[in-house]
Amino acid sequence: MSHISFSEIKNWAECPWRHKLLYVDKLDVRSSNEYSAFGTAVHDTAEKVLQQGDNPDTEIFDPYRYFYTRFNQELIAGSLDINSELAEEMRPQVEGVFESLVPALDKYFEEKNGWELVDTEFELLQPIVETDIKGYDFKGYIDLIVKDGDGHYHVIDWKTCTWGWNARKRSNTLLSRQLIYYKYYYAKALGVDPRCISTHFGLIKRTAKKDKIEIFRVTSGERKTKNSLDFLDQALYNITNKTCIKNRLSCLYCPFKNTEHCT
Repeated sequence: MSHISFSEIKNWAECPWRHKLLYVDKLDVRSSNEYSAFGTAVHDTAEKVLQQGDNPDTEIFDPYRYFYTRFNQELIAGSLDINSELAEEMRPQVEGVFESLVPALDKYFEEKNGWELVDTEFELLQPIVETDIKGYDFKGYIDLIVKDGDGHYHVIDWKTCTWGWNARKRSNTLLSRQLIYYKYYYAKALGVDPRCISTHFGLIKRTAKKDKIEIFRVTSGERKTKNSLDFLDQALYNITNKTCIKNRLSCLYCPFKNTEHCT
């Protein structure tokens, strides 16, 4: 059984040709940079912080020591041409993040009678049966799942950024589809009504002077779910039929720009 993730869907949506090079031809490209290394290290550390609960034993687990270790590992694994000056500039930007996680969640769910941890890094692997293309599973990892005091589930995906997201990015349809797919297939995995699940992005702001954590809700009702499943069907149809059009509007940050693979 083949599988498809949101990352693959996003790559296809941005440029079907780049998708082909990455997922069909499986060309090796630089897999990490300073920003993605920082994001991965923050995600991993946040997961452990939330698993510790309200009273972490810092003698056993120091989140900042763990973060710096993971950040270094990601930098080393990512590439030989890491910008060391930029990486050093980014290190102190994590200060204040990890002690803010639980208070930010407490404040956000205060009117929902509090919250309790359900899971972190929950692995989704659910068969896609809603499209005409068969033989695919949807695969993904949900950063955080909590349940509020009223018994309602909340799916949260962490995103690292500089100072926040503007209105255009907050309403970005493609980004929102990540949460919609997570909600839909998490409901399938649990066998619960999707209406009992809400979706949120959690912004972890590197350069913010205060309020380093911001959580906001993303609507994911029936209409948006149908549109997203239709989009998934379109993606699978074109991928299986090997329709690989170059999207010149997505060249700016493409790793294949001006290479032998895409001129």
